[in-house]
Amino acid sequence: MAILTFLLIGWVLSWFKFQHLFIKAFKELFKLEITSASYYFVFFCIGLFGDLVLFIQGSYEVILIDG
Repeated sequence: MAILTFLLIGWVLSWFKFQHLFIKAFKELFKLEITSASYYFVFFCIGLFGDLVLFIQGSYEVILIDG
């Protein structure tokens, strides 16, 4: 669930041109060119890390849908 949450946050921040700020900052700090796909990949990784932490702590809830 954290993965979707962070991807949604990244999408909302892109409305305010945060994506361009992030790409420029990354270029200045690491001298690497990145794209908007990399921007969303960073948010995906943050969400994945959050989900892994919850899973390791044992507080991760799996929602099963009966069909």
